[in-house]
Amino acid sequence: MSHPPPIVLTFAASDPSGGAGIQADILTLASMGCHPLSVITAITVQDTAGVDEIMPLEAEWVADQARAVLEDMPVHVFKIGLLGSVEIIMAIAEVVSDYPDIPLILDPVLASGRGDEFANDDIIAAMCELLLPQTTLITPNSLEARRLAQYIDEQDGAHDDAEADAPGRILTLDQCAMRLLKTGCEYALITGTHENTPQVINTLFNAQGILRNDAWPRLAGSYHGSGCTLAAAIAATLANGLSVSEGVHEAQEYTWQTLKAGFRPGMGQYLPDRLFWARDEDDEDEAADAPPAIKN
Repeated sequence: MSHPPPIVLTFAASDPSGGAGIQADILTLASMGCHPLSVITAITVQDTAGVDEIMPLEAEWVADQARAVLEDMPVHVFKIGLLGSVEIIMAIAEVVSDYPDIPLILDPVLASGRGDEFANDDIIAAMCELLLPQTTLITPNSLEARRLAQYIDEQDGAHDDAEADAPGRILTLDQCAMRLLKTGCEYALITGTHENTPQVINTLFNAQGILRNDAWPRLAGSYHGSGCTLAAAIAATLANGLSVSEGVHEAQEYTWQTLKAGFRPGMGQYLPDRLFWARDEDDEDEAADAPPAIKN
């Protein structure tokens, strides 16, 4: 009998386009050699252009899905995506608190690439207060990092430096990371797609500061589900035994390859090809000398 693959349990919404959400997680985890367990948090009506409707499941259904598989199989890593309601956050927080030794990757999905809102103030509050203290690594883009950090600042009034008190001042990403880590989260990977920089710079932080910077050339266009892909890929690398820093790097490399091979099946955004390695290469010279941007 062969050795079983590492198991990752993902909590996320269903995306019928297959671009993001639970479908993106399953494809990514399987592509990277893991067995995915999937707990659906919400049903969405969406396509490659954007999200039209979200129907969160009852929190009890979410918890029951998770506990059924957790009592049956050993899970190596948790990954959390779109949540849908405060009650669901409370249910997931209670479930994962029973497994404190399992690393938790949190992708704080606050809005779609088109700008469709997924999280109100109550959801952000519940996320910061109930999930962040249990999180191993959070993977916000810069917009999400600032929104979460602003909430944390408003609650405790604490600042890392006096300049942060200036009216209307925008927090730097370093300051945002420190706010997030202050909640008890161990690591923060802030992606820089939305920053006005020549390259996209993704930065990994812990309580001591910056652990690594990875710079990627920008791509034209946009991708549906790349943030889900990156977070799920990190979960897979940790499940496969890599350290956080190594895992973050390998997950970015994987995501780069999925975007390089991305395709546009509909009228909206491109989708990452999570099974790029299984396709026949038409031209071996297409191998990139530098990776493209990781877009959220």
